[in-house]
Amino acid sequence: MTRVSRQAQRAAERQFPVRVRIALPPDGLGRQLRVMHAWLDETCGPAGWASAPSGTGGIANDAIAFYFESAALAYVFVARFCCGY
Repeated sequence: MTRVSRQAQRAAERQFPVRVRIALPPDGLGRQLRVMHAWLDETCGPAGWASAPSGTGGIANDAIAFYFESAALAYVFVARFCCGY
């Protein structure tokens, strides 16, 4: 993970106490990411969530983390978007 990615991750973790990590499919999220961002802005408000790279094992682009103010918002996000990839 790059220095900028780590800084974004730390900033999000300080601001939002709840994190949901999602493994990225081999081809990425594509258009789905725009759909997710629009839904997050509408549901949580533009300042009510954050995201940052969340790579593991030295692979920078294998996961993304979404950060929320509450577990309830994280639960609704998971119910809406996570399909068990």
